[in-house]
Amino acid sequence: MSDTDSYISPLSERYAGKEMQYIFSEDKKFSTWRKLWIALAETEKELGLNITDEQIDEMKAHVDDINYDVARTREKEVRHDVMSHVYAYGKQCPKAAGIIHLGATSCYVGDNTDIIIMNDALSLIKKKLVNVIAELRDFADEHKALPTLGFTHFQPAQPTTVGKRASLWLQDFLMDLNDLEYVQGSLKLLGSKGTTGTQASFLELFDGDQDKVDKLDPMIAEKMGFDSCYPVSGQTYSRKVDARVLNVLAGIAASSHKMSNDIRLLQHLKEIEEPFEKSQIGSSAMAYKRNPMRSERIASLSRYVMSDTMNTWITSSVQWFERTLDDSANKRLSIPEAFLATDGILTLDMNVVDGLVVYDKVIYKHLMAELPFMATENIMMDCVNKGGNRQELHERIRELSMEAGKHVKADGLDNDLLELIAADDMFGVSLDVLKEGLDPAKYTGCASHQVERFIKEDVEPVLLKYKDLLGEKAEVNV
Repeated sequence: MSDTDSYISPLSERYAGKEMQYIFSEDKKFSTWRKLWIALAETEKELGLNITDEQIDEMKAHVDDINYDVARTREKEVRHDVMSHVYAYGKQCPKAAGIIHLGATSCYVGDNTDIIIMNDALSLIKKKLVNVIAELRDFADEHKALPTLGFTHFQPAQPTTVGKRASLWLQDFLMDLNDLEYVQGSLKLLGSKGTTGTQASFLELFDGDQDKVDKLDPMIAEKMGFDSCYPVSGQTYSRKVDARVLNVLAGIAASSHKMSNDIRLLQHLKEIEEPFEKSQIGSSAMAYKRNPMRSERIASLSRYVMSDTMNTWITSSVQWFERTLDDSANKRLSIPEAFLATDGILTLDMNVVDGLVVYDKVIYKHLMAELPFMATENIMMDCVNKGGNRQELHERIRELSMEAGKHVKADGLDNDLLELIAADDMFGVSLDVLKEGLDPAKYTGCASHQVERFIKEDVEPVLLKYKDLLGEKAEVNV
C-alpha cells in the first residue's frame, strides 16, 4: 500500500503543524501509558506493595521503544487495546510483567493520558494564541490613528480607525486566552479509581488501609506533573471536561472567523489585503484575481471546530451511570481533530495578521465619499450658533442629503452634498469653509485614545506575563 491509495486526513497533511501532530501521535500516547504504569508501580511500592526497584528500572528502560508489532498482533487476538499494550510491555519487561497495571482498569491509562495530552495541546494553543495577540497589538498600535469608514449593518457609519477596528479582534482573542487559562488551570487527572470509581481493588490491595488508598491519587498526580485528581468519578472522568476544553477551541475559532470575515470584506473594498505571494495564483480562470485564500481557510476550519464541539456535549449528556463505551470512538475523532484544526487556524491567523497590507489612499477615498453626510450634524450646529433655526436647518439638510444620495446612487455621480449646502442661502457658508471642516480625524472620537489605553492596560500585562512564549513564526503548508 502506498501513501496515495488510502485516506489521509487533511488536518495532518495540509493544516496542523508537526508539534501538534506529535502531541496526538501514537508515540506520545503509548509512551504516556507506560509513564503512567511506572507512576502507579512506584506509588504502590512506596505505599508498601511488594514491587522492586529492579522491576521499575526495567519498565523505565522501555518507555519509548514501544514494540508496536507485538501489541497489534495481540490486539487482533484479544480485541482490547490496553491489555494488548500491557502484554507487549510485559514482553519487554519480563521481571515487571506481573505488576504492570496492578489494580488498575483501562481508563487509568486511557483517561489520564487524554487529560495529559489535552493539557499539552492547550499549552501549544496558548503559545500560538499569545503570538496572535502580540501581532494584533502591533497592528492596532501602528494604525490606531488612521481614520477609516465605520460600518453598521455593513452600511457606512461614523468613522473609526483601522487600529480601533483591529482592537475589537484583539479583545476577542484576549477573552479566549482568559477562558483557556481558566479551563487549563482546572484540569485534573482521573487518578486510579477502579472499575466504578470506588477504588475497591486498591482497598483490597492495601488490605483495607484507607489511608494508603487516600494517598494513591495525590502521589500519582504529583509524579505526572498535576496538582490533584478529580475527587469523585465513575470509571472515567466526567466527559463534561472534554466539552469545556473544546468550548475554548470553539471560542478561538469564533474569534478567528469574525476577524477573517472582516478581512475578506475589507479586501473586497480594496482597503486591507491579506498577504499574497509573488507566484500565488488567485483563480484558475481569472488571472487578475487576488482571492483571500488564507482568510477563507480560517473561516472554513473555524466552522468545523465550532460544530465539532457539539460532539463533546452530546457525548457528555448520554454517558450511562458509571461507564459506557459509546464515547470512545467519538473521542478518538472529535478531540484530536478539534485541536489539529485550531492549530491550523492559529497558524493562519499569525500569518495573515503579520502580513496585512493597508491601502490608506483607498481608505481615504471611501471615507471622503461618505464624510459629507456625516459632517452635516457639525454643519448644522455651526449654523445654529450663528442664529439659524435648528428644525428648519435639519429639514433642509435632510432634503439636500436625499438629493445628493440620488446623484450618487441613481446617476453614478460623486457626492455633491457640500456643493448643494454651499449654494443654499439658508446656511450662509462657503464651499471652502465646508471642505476645511472635513478633516477625517475630527470624526473618529476617542478611537486612538481607546486603542492606546486598551493596549497599555489590558494587552501589555498579558504579553509581559507570557513573554517567554513570544517569537513564534507561522509557516502555512499550502
